[in-house]
Amino acid sequence: MGKMIKHNKLLSLLLVLVSGHGLAAEQSNAVASAVKERVQVTSSQSYTLEQALDYALANNPDLQIAGERIGQAQAQLGEVLSAFYPQISARVGYDHSNNPAQVFSMIVAQRDFTSNSILNINNPGYRQNFRPEIIGKLSLFRGGQDYQNSLAAKLGIAAAEYERSTIRNALAEAVTGSFYAYFAAQEAQKVAKEQITAIASELGQTTQRYEGGTVLKSEVLTLQSKQAEAEAAEITAANAIEISKTNIANLLGLPASQAFSIVGADWDTPKQLATYDDLLDVAMSQRPEIKAAGSQVEMIRHKVKSEQGAYLPRADAYVSYGQNSQSPGFSSDRENVTAGVAVEMDLFSGFNTKQRVRSAELKLKEAQDTERKTKLQIEQEVKLAYLKLQEALSRLHVAESSVLAAEEAFRLVNEERKAEIVTVTRYIESQVAKNKAQSNVIAAHYDALTADATLKKAIGAWK
Repeated sequence: MGKMIKHNKLLSLLLVLVSGHGLAAEQSNAVASAVKERVQVTSSQSYTLEQALDYALANNPDLQIAGERIGQAQAQLGEVLSAFYPQISARVGYDHSNNPAQVFSMIVAQRDFTSNSILNINNPGYRQNFRPEIIGKLSLFRGGQDYQNSLAAKLGIAAAEYERSTIRNALAEAVTGSFYAYFAAQEAQKVAKEQITAIASELGQTTQRYEGGTVLKSEVLTLQSKQAEAEAAEITAANAIEISKTNIANLLGLPASQAFSIVGADWDTPKQLATYDDLLDVAMSQRPEIKAAGSQVEMIRHKVKSEQGAYLPRADAYVSYGQNSQSPGFSSDRENVTAGVAVEMDLFSGFNTKQRVRSAELKLKEAQDTERKTKLQIEQEVKLAYLKLQEALSRLHVAESSVLAAEEAFRLVNEERKAEIVTVTRYIESQVAKNKAQSNVIAAHYDALTADATLKKAIGAWK
């Protein structure tokens, strides 16, 4: 009977272990399925240019840092505005002394003074004093420093917001340019692969003819050289694709291990409609860098006035409510209230105020020079972007014209090759020229799109 019970216990334990193992396996499979599903969702995540811009503006670390700086500027404004509110504090003091003057003051403050207190005034002995109190203070006037500091802090918020707009503008241009670079590299890789396939086919036929003694070895070597050039171009294009995708991931704030795909579109060729002067006017009116520099100038100008306010007197109102007694506790019979106004003015600060004012004035001059430098840089940026777009559009027009000529030349050479009038080398050169012309059109098209994005950034279109 005992053996049977023991056997049943072992069987029950075995069943528990098996069921537990099955449950663990089921949970493990569920976790694996969830991970697999998450990986599939991640790997299938794709972005159009518009979606990438939205995602970058929401997740790029630089923009998030800029948002935190705005929060810091707002906190600084709150700190400055606190000077306009009463300052209330509580404290408890304890004194123990036999100094006649202090002991006499304690006796009077504790409401214990009697006629007998005069008899021992020179030898009062030790006495202690507990003083809990609440102190209130209000700044009435500080030479306008608090007011000027509040104006400077408000401008600091505006400057931080303009700096975030600057990052948005540059980020949008970088994402757009990386998108165009990605698809330009894809097209270049496609052309290189087609060229490799065509050369490989001709190389095989030419090798057979060489072995048959109908062509020279130089024909084979020329094709091998062309094949190597095409393979090098394909490697360069493949690397450019990976670099562009890496740049896009970084701009979107994605980790390096994040899998995603990029969706293209048929982007129309941009047009240069506005004049340089019109574009420059737009840039000067809406570029956030200029507005940020202007805010910095005004902010420091208020700080100069704040430092100059130190030459003026300062006035504070204060009130103190507490009690004095020989033991801890509170009694309304021993309440003491003091209220008043204090006026203070620095007669000589060791030239501290003068140097602070001078430092602020030099910072103002620096900010003004920075503003002027910013305007000159933006003027140059707009000019260069305008010229690059013109150049890209002109190159695109020339490339489109050259494609027609290259295709016609290839057609004629192909007919001549069929008639065995031209060599294989000449045929391959014509084919390479046609492929290169097509590649130049594609590159010029994306260069024009990139130049247009650069011009939009130069005028602050994405602020």
